[in-house]
Amino acid sequence: MVVSGLSVIAVTYGLTRYGFGLYLPQFRADLGLTAGAAGGIAAASCLAYCAAAVLGLYLVDRGRARRALWSAGVSAAVGALVVAAAQATPVLAIGALIAGSGAGAASPALVAAVARTVPPSAEPRSQTVVNSGTGAGVVAGGLVALGWPAEWRWAWLGFAAGALLVTWWADRSACWCPPPADPDRPGSGLRPLRLVRPLAAGLLAGAGGAGVWTFGPDVTARSGLSTQATGLLWCLLGAAALLGGLSGSVVRRAGLAAAWGVPVAMTATGTVLLAWWPGSVVVAAGALALFGCGFVALSGVLITWAGRLAPEATAQATALLFIALTTGQAAGAALLGALVDAAGAPVTFVAAAGLVSAAALAAPRDRRRTPPAGRSGRRRHR
Repeated sequence: MVVSGLSVIAVTYGLTRYGFGLYLPQFRADLGLTAGAAGGIAAASCLAYCAAAVLGLYLVDRGRARRALWSAGVSAAVGALVVAAAQATPVLAIGALIAGSGAGAASPALVAAVARTVPPSAEPRSQTVVNSGTGAGVVAGGLVALGWPAEWRWAWLGFAAGALLVTWWADRSACWCPPPADPDRPGSGLRPLRLVRPLAAGLLAGAGGAGVWTFGPDVTARSGLSTQATGLLWCLLGAAALLGGLSGSVVRRAGLAAAWGVPVAMTATGTVLLAWWPGSVVVAAGALALFGCGFVALSGVLITWAGRLAPEATAQATALLFIALTTGQAAGAALLGALVDAAGAPVTFVAAAGLVSAAALAAPRDRRRTPPAGRSGRRRHR
């Protein structure tokens, strides 16, 4: 379940969602996109993600996590097909919107599937490992772009096929049985007021992270780096993002406050470094490695944070926090896209780093370490 779930995240996040930023240089060259238009498309895609996440939350809350999983896979596949066929900016925008929405339903579906399939003691680590699949997808996308930089249409056709394949695999791997009844367990109704701090943290982190995710490859390409160098740097970002899957173990050992603050600092530092030295391969490599590891780690911490504050409704709480993260990305992509056109990339990326840094102000007050065991009474496993 962990490997197949990681693969779903790899395709729906790393390829069909963040692939828009990876292929932005090609889209701008072939279809004449401006930075402002690219930011608008990325923002619309993020809003579509939020709508899909609400749908996924609704389905999971009613015991239909399997339907949420398939809605994620089919959306990613259909959107990728539309991108592959795009001959004009409006069609590209529609495809990116649909493709980016798939990840929204994937997260709550997989959180529920992992909770019902793996042993309770392994759940926290399993959740963050599955979440790190974004890095694997980014690596795969970077390798494809590196090997066939001009064949972006064929690449997106491959993304569509991959989305359906990994969705089928995860469906076969998961235990979709309903959780056993537990009279001692509190009601599963989610209380959003519990989540005010992580919602604010996710909103700010998402807004700042939109800078690199949307414009990172374009900035390095326009600074003079070759297409091959840009592809390798994107692969490095993805490889470093895989290390973000260790965030669950870090939370257990260091507590939520430290586990949140460190990746926030890494993400902001990487953004600033890329702002001022995008043409240096060495500096850009370090910047993207810091950003990739930091951003995926902080998204993994959000999952653990959700489980801490809403143990009776972890999937639903995770969906809300990821909606906040992506709402921030939508606002950030639109605002930062306009700022790139008006003030240039360095100023824009420094502003993005400031937004990420502000997320540290919402760090959890509770510094207790997360208990190693999962929550009781919620799952069966094979």
